[in-house]
Amino acid sequence: MDEYALRITPWEDGRFTLQAGKFATVIGNWIPRHLSWDNPFINAPLIYENVTPIQDKSASASPLYFIYGLFYNQKYAFSPVIWGPSYASGVSVSGRLGQFDYAAEVKNASLSSRPESWNATEIGFDNPTVSARIGFRPNQMWNFGFSASDGAYFRPEAMRTLPYGTDIGDYHQRVLGQDISFAWHHLQLWAEFYEARFEVPGVGDADTFAYYFEAKYKFTPQFFGAVRWNQQFFADVPDGYGGSIPWGDDIWRVDISAGYRFTPHAQLKLQYSFQKETSGPGDDNHLIAAQFTLRF
Repeated sequence: MDEYALRITPWEDGRFTLQAGKFATVIGNWIPRHLSWDNPFINAPLIYENVTPIQDKSASASPLYFIYGLFYNQKYAFSPVIWGPSYASGVSVSGRLGQFDYAAEVKNASLSSRPESWNATEIGFDNPTVSARIGFRPNQMWNFGFSASDGAYFRPEAMRTLPYGTDIGDYHQRVLGQDISFAWHHLQLWAEFYEARFEVPGVGDADTFAYYFEAKYKFTPQFFGAVRWNQQFFADVPDGYGGSIPWGDDIWRVDISAGYRFTPHAQLKLQYSFQKETSGPGDDNHLIAAQFTLRF
C-alpha cells in the first residue's frame, strides 16, 4: 500500500509523535507487521480480508437482501470488518510512556472502508472515524493492547438509498479489539480478538466476533515456520418476517507457512491454507501460494 505521511517526533525518547497524511491504522498488533518482510504469511488474518454482507455504496432494500446479497453480487461491492491495514487519510498521535504505549487517530474513512475511499480527495472529513489503542509492556516478552474505533461506514453515494430523514452519520461501525504478543528466544506468538457492530438501515445492529492465534518459530537464522488459526462468527439479525437469522456464515481457516531468507534483502515464502464455512457441504477451500520478496 502507498503511504504518504509527515511525521514529527520532537523528543528522542519517543514519548510523542505527530503524523499526518495517508498511513496504516493504529489498532491491533498485526498492522505494524503487515508488510511482506515482517508478515510470516502471504495473506492477512481472516478479520482483515473476509468479505461480509456489509455494503458501503448503497443500503440494502430489505433484511433478506442484506443477508443474501453477497451471493448475487460481485464481492468487491462488500466489505470486511477491517480492510487490510486501512491506509485512510488523517492525523494521529502516538508515543511510549514507561511501560505504556498509546496511539490515537482521526481519519476520513472507517476501518471497513475500501482503498478507493482512503484518499482525502475522494472522501472528505464530513463523517470522520476515530480510532485508538493503549498498550502495556510489563517486560520484554509480553505486550498487551486494547483498541477501539467508531465512525460512519457508508460512502457519499449511499445517501440516496438511506431511509428518509437519515444520513450517513446515523450509521456507524464500532469495533473493540484486544491483542497479545509474546516473544521468547526463537518463538513468537500473536493473538487478536475483535468485536464489531454495524448499524444497518432497516435491519438494526449486525454484530460479529473474530479472532486468530499465530505462532512463528525461527529454526535457523534463515529458515522459519508459522501457523495461524482464524475464526469469525456472526450474530442473528431480524429477517423481516418475525424471525431471525445469522447475517453471515461462520467460518474458520488454518494457515501454514514456511519462509527462507537467502540474504538480508531476499526472502521466499510458501503457504498452504484450508478454509471451512458452516453454510453447508462443499464449502471447503484450499489455497497454495508462494511469494518472493526483495527488500531495498
